[in-house]
Amino acid sequence: MVESKINDFVVRFANVNGTGSASANALFTKAIFRLGVPVTPKNIFPSNIQGLPTWYEVRISEKGYLGRREGIDLMIAVNPQSMKKDYADVREGGYFLYDSSKPLPPGYDRTDITHIDIPLMNLCNAQFTDARQRQLFKNIVYIGALSALCDFDFAVLEGLIGEQFKGKEKLIEPNIKALNIGANYARENFDCPLPIRVERRDLLGDKILYSGNSACALGAIYAGATVAAWYPITPSTSVVDAFAKYCTKYRVDPETRQNNYAIVQAEDELAAIGMVMGASWNGARAFTATSGPGVSLMNEFAAIRHPVSRIRIAR
Repeated sequence: MVESKINDFVVRFANVNGTGSASANALFTKAIFRLGVPVTPKNIFPSNIQGLPTWYEVRISEKGYLGRREGIDLMIAVNPQSMKKDYADVREGGYFLYDSSKPLPPGYDRTDITHIDIPLMNLCNAQFTDARQRQLFKNIVYIGALSALCDFDFAVLEGLIGEQFKGKEKLIEPNIKALNIGANYARENFDCPLPIRVERRDLLGDKILYSGNSACALGAIYAGATVAAWYPITPSTSVVDAFAKYCTKYRVDPETRQNNYAIVQAEDELAAIGMVMGASWNGARAFTATSGPGVSLMNEFAAIRHPVSRIRIAR
């Protein structure tokens, strides 16, 4: 008999970097949070280029536990590169959801877990004509399927889609269509809900769901930063993206409407820290954001000291 788990399980999404999975996976986390259930997401990936593996792990804990724990209850595996390891990481009695547009290779024959086969790519190919939409909406389809499998309010997802694409209304309808494709397929082909599911609670009080990189950017605003220079790299780019968003609100002169900030995309991390130093020496509060390779391989400028420098590296 499969153990029933309500508001107490771990979901891991195994994706390919650069395929639009991050926003879809965050949609799942936000939906759980909107239902009043404590949830903690964690990106798990090396600083790498488009096309390599990336993971996103979500712990749902009614008791409010924040730390990661061993064992995955529900794995959404859509990356062939990492699938063998992803398969092995599912705990006994867990669930393995995969894109069955292509058959699983030999060896995926565990009897202690439940296989959930959804032809994600085939479903998208049948419903969408644009190649990019087919790739992006594959992620949204599995989020829709999870709403049925884990039994959480579909209306919450619809509301989040509306908020995410406010001002871009033409994108709302196809995203909701993709959600429905996944939810309908799950209901028609599986016993929904699974024993692991989400129930609405009111356990969050005045808590908010906020990413660490966004918090870093907001801290830079409150610290007086007006200049950011960086070379784009995952996962640090979102620090500067968030800083740019806050600058449009807090770094614009209310009378002249002139921008009182500068954000520069440099050609590499060396140039970025050089720009930060130059801005700092001229009196501006400046910072850069980088990831492991930037610190490890392009740190020569960081070793230079100056009595009036105010250099900050967000990592």
